[in-house]
Amino acid sequence: MQLKSPIGGVILENTVPDNIEELKRHAADRTSYKTRLAAVEELGKFKCQQSKDILWRLMLNDRVHTVQHRAFLKLQAFGETVKLPRKRKGHLVKDINRRLGVVFTAIGGIYSEEKFNEKFKEMYPEFYDIYMYEKGNGFNRWVQNVLASLPKPKPKA
Repeated sequence: MQLKSPIGGVILENTVPDNIEELKRHAADRTSYKTRLAAVEELGKFKCQQSKDILWRLMLNDRVHTVQHRAFLKLQAFGETVKLPRKRKGHLVKDINRRLGVVFTAIGGIYSEEKFNEKFKEMYPEFYDIYMYEKGNGFNRWVQNVLASLPKPKPKA
């Protein structure tokens, strides 16, 4: 059975998508919010219990607010009683400043933005994804500010 979605598109009632396993993997990919957003859009076309379960999990637990919001809208279109979680304020990841310091130390102190970003993505892919999305174009400036505010290492005597 087909239903018209209030936010556009057609919803297939009680139809499980053929690629549900692939969509589950995409929804669980913590290293790319774009992949999770694409999975939300695709899951929103199928009103089956598996799709609802995945959308609920993303709405409640994803650290990128846009992914949460899109999952919320899809569940709302399905007729679910949902409440959008508040957007997190402050540090999105506990001890992010310390972790950036670890990356800084790992590359030897002197760095280019590209080299630092590569190492950050390699060491902490989930946190890199979260902050790349949240900070957008200001990501590199934010990293520089955090690194400048870190305590300087004490010289060894």
